[in-house]
Amino acid sequence: MMTAKHIGGLAFALVVVCALAAHAQQSTDPRVADLIQSGKLRVALGLGAPPLAVKDPNTGEVRGPALDLARALAKKIGVKLEPVEYPRPGAILAGIKTNEWDVTFLVADPARLVDADFSPPYMQSDFTYLVPAGSSKRLVAEMDQPGTRIAVPRADASDLRLTQILKHAELVRVDSIDVAVEMVRAGEVDAYAGPRSALLALSNRAPGSRVLDDGFADISFVAMVPKGNDGRIAYVSDFIEEAKATGLVKQTIDKANLRGLQVAKPGRIN
Repeated sequence: MMTAKHIGGLAFALVVVCALAAHAQQSTDPRVADLIQSGKLRVALGLGAPPLAVKDPNTGEVRGPALDLARALAKKIGVKLEPVEYPRPGAILAGIKTNEWDVTFLVADPARLVDADFSPPYMQSDFTYLVPAGSSKRLVAEMDQPGTRIAVPRADASDLRLTQILKHAELVRVDSIDVAVEMVRAGEVDAYAGPRSALLALSNRAPGSRVLDDGFADISFVAMVPKGNDGRIAYVSDFIEEAKATGLVKQTIDKANLRGLQVAKPGRIN
């Protein structure tokens, strides 16, 4: 007997197959040749953030929207996918200097435009805070106070954004999302800042913790390629628009059981 889980998986696979069948790739497209110079599609995955990719510590299995989109893009082109894993999303852009990857999926932040070009957004959410059990904090406006300690994964989008926003609170930069969640659980910080969808998915690891109702910035998830590859980002942008239009993005959000995420509207970031 087929379970609801099996049916959901088949439905997701069907969306992928239909999307790819409707948009078969022409091997002569020069944009594709530029994208896969290594002969395969190298996609950078920043681990630990549920809206992007997470890794099961027991099985080593990686899953999440970024991997689903990477698989669909590789299948569309007709090449092997080579995931390039990083311990957290903020570590990905360091790989540009050593030519480690061809495309990635990340939160758009103006600071990242120095190193990468962005596609139109495929998902949208907002940044907010996860506060420990017993915290009196209820609103974002209460966070930027002297003595308030806020954990952020180093160089992640929340770190980049709060570096510009905060005037009084202290940012506690850590080297993994797991460490940030543990600090909330142990009451070592007043909050952990991140995308709402990620915090909602991680909050069960810190019993009694709460995600604040309001946010401190809107965010968009985009595909990125190393700066200065116009044909490459044009091709990837077309893929992102197709993925939204065919329902692939919605399917991968549902497959991951993510809350606080919406499929972005057609077109570029305003």
